[in-house]
Amino acid sequence: MGDEEFLKQFEFAAWPLEEGHHREHIKIAYLYLSRHPFEIAMQKMRAGVKAFNAAHNIPDEPTRGYHETMTQAWMRLVHLALCENGPAENADVFYEQNPQLSQKKNLRLFYSRDVFMSPRAKVEFLEADLTPLPKSRNDRAPASQV
Repeated sequence: MGDEEFLKQFEFAAWPLEEGHHREHIKIAYLYLSRHPFEIAMQKMRAGVKAFNAAHNIPDEPTRGYHETMTQAWMRLVHLALCENGPAENADVFYEQNPQLSQKKNLRLFYSRDVFMSPRAKVEFLEADLTPLPKSRNDRAPASQV
């Protein structure tokens, strides 16, 4: 499936529940970030994840549902990879070219369990407490945003 159809299915919460995995979220983050400034991409991702959860009756509980810190931290890591390495032919190629984004548990390098699992982290973005999230060495936007 091409990027346009993939994004459309996400935005209409048409993915089956079993397809809502880490790889798909990284690809969506890439597609939004390659097309929009960070804040707009973040708004679209937030709305999309919440819509997906609602469409699949995923309750918003302390250990389930939308998690703001998780979402925003991954968006920042994808944005970093996009700024550092540039856009790819498509979302699948971007994912394959950036294997550091494939490890779902990478956020453990930046966040302690106590901070990450706190009720506050679920509803608002918290800065990493173990080591800061990396920032791009070049502050340029991806080519598609220039």
